[in-house]
Amino acid sequence: MKIDWSAECFRLLDGRRRGFFDPEVMRRNGFPVERRLSETDLREAEGELGITFPLEYREHLLRQENPAGGFNRLWRGPQGWVWYGDTRTNYDLLTEPFPHPDSYRAYDDELDGREPPRQDAGAWEEWDCECGVLEERKTAGAVYIQEDGCGFSTLLVVTGPHRGEMWFDGRATCDQILPLRWAGRPISFAEWVERGRKLTPW
Repeated sequence: MKIDWSAECFRLLDGRRRGFFDPEVMRRNGFPVERRLSETDLREAEGELGITFPLEYREHLLRQENPAGGFNRLWRGPQGWVWYGDTRTNYDLLTEPFPHPDSYRAYDDELDGREPPRQDAGAWEEWDCECGVLEERKTAGAVYIQEDGCGFSTLLVVTGPHRGEMWFDGRATCDQILPLRWAGRPISFAEWVERGRKLTPW
C-alpha cells in the first residue's frame, strides 16, 4: 500500500502539540511553580506520558527544585504534563524506543539518492515529506531537555536500549544526532548535570 507521506508527516508533527510555549498560558498562570515534585506527581506524569523516567532524572526531580539548573522543567499545565518551553519533543513518539543512528543510516542515504528534480514539484514535495517523517522519528523516545542555541539541543533518552543516556541533536550543522560521552562511555543525566550541562560531542 502506497504511503501518503504528506499526511503521515502532518500526523507525526501533531505530536508536538502539547509541549508548546503558550504566551497566553504564561500571562494567565505565570511561570510554572518552582517546587519539588512529589512521588504522586511523577507517577501521574509517567502514567499520562506512557513512560518511566530514568532513575537519575526521577531522583533529581524529587530532590531538587523543578528542576534546579535551567533546563526544560516538567510541569502539569492546562493540557497535562509537559516540559515547559519545549516545542520539539514529540509526545506521540515518547513510548517508542529511541533509534540508534546506525538503524536508519542506510535509509537516510537511500532517501538522499532518490531526491527528485525540483521541477517535479509534486514528487519533490512527497519526497520531502518522507524525509520529514524520518527526521521526526530520529528522536522518538527522547525529550528535548535543553535548548543549546543555534539550533542545537540536548536530548534525554527515556525509552529503549539507550534509556537514561544524553544525546546531542546537531542536525542544524552536521546533520547528525550524537551521543554525549565522558571518558569514552555514554554520559548519564546525573553526570551531565554535574559537569555543568555544557558537553558537546566535539
